[in-house]
Amino acid sequence: MLYSPTTIKECLQEWEALEKDYQQVQETHRLYRQKLEEVSKLQDSCSACITRQKKKLKDLSASLEQCRETLSPEELSAIEDIQDHIRERPNVFFEMEAFLPKKNGLYLSLVLGNVNITLLNKQAKFAYKDEYEKFKLCLTVLLLLFSFTCRFVVTYRVVDALFNFLLVWYYCTLTIRESILISNGSRIKGWWVFHHYVSTFLSGVMLTWPDGRLYQMFRNQFLTYSLYQSFVQFLQYYYQSGCLYRLRALGERHNMDLTVEGFQSWMWRGLTFLLPFLFFGHFWQLYNGLTLFRMAQLPECKEWQVAMCGASYLVLFMGNFFTTLGVVYHKYKHNRGKAKEL
Repeated sequence: MLYSPTTIKECLQEWEALEKDYQQVQETHRLYRQKLEEVSKLQDSCSACITRQKKKLKDLSASLEQCRETLSPEELSAIEDIQDHIRERPNVFFEMEAFLPKKNGLYLSLVLGNVNITLLNKQAKFAYKDEYEKFKLCLTVLLLLFSFTCRFVVTYRVVDALFNFLLVWYYCTLTIRESILISNGSRIKGWWVFHHYVSTFLSGVMLTWPDGRLYQMFRNQFLTYSLYQSFVQFLQYYYQSGCLYRLRALGERHNMDLTVEGFQSWMWRGLTFLLPFLFFGHFWQLYNGLTLFRMAQLPECKEWQVAMCGASYLVLFMGNFFTTLGVVYHKYKHNRGKAKEL
């Protein structure tokens, strides 16, 4: 309970105490700013050292390759040992740079400018990653309910537009959050990053598609697909988060790894029941693309959105299908290799 002075004497005593505390606050803040400047200098120094190390290691690696042909077996063995260490360094530098300020990529520079978005301690990184995962889960459930409502309850174009606007906002937000996570050491990369950019574009085109006969022809198919996609993403979240929790506990996965809209090799440790759901969704994207291209050939088709949505669905199908197929094939070969060794 806060103390409230009731007499002038108590008020004066309280003022004196506050004055002393104010002096302490000023001193603490001065020390805080001094430490911040020291940290900033250390960050610059560390970044410069890492850059210098990378350049020198690259030059040394090239020099060692040139010397290989004239060396004895003992010297070749020494070079192999050095090159093994050189190959390990990028991973070490990657972990170091996750805690150092870095220049934003093109996308983040366009969206946020040159703002430093590096989180400087593990607790802050984990908190941001967990908040990202909760955001995905909450929006997946919301999109599931919204698509069900549009498909079976209401049929107004304005409600469909709100659903597509929510999709645009969701995927735009994911691309920004993922870029920030990548800058802070998350290893999400490749198609699963580009996938959200394509989905943002597709949702934006769907949002601008005017109501008419062609839109109504594709509407139910699109909403049913969106309902299925949200359901699969809901399954993926719980399955992948469980896999990641076990693998992190065993020290086999990085603490900043995320759930993604696809199949990853580390998911093989558990059941592979998600694969049929994923492949069915991929072929549904192909079916959507082919349907839209057939609609684009109709004489009454005047909307550019038809062909553009069809192309986007085909890009999504090819990226999702071949990436998932590549992961499955790579894991199959890896397991066969291990079986032969045994």
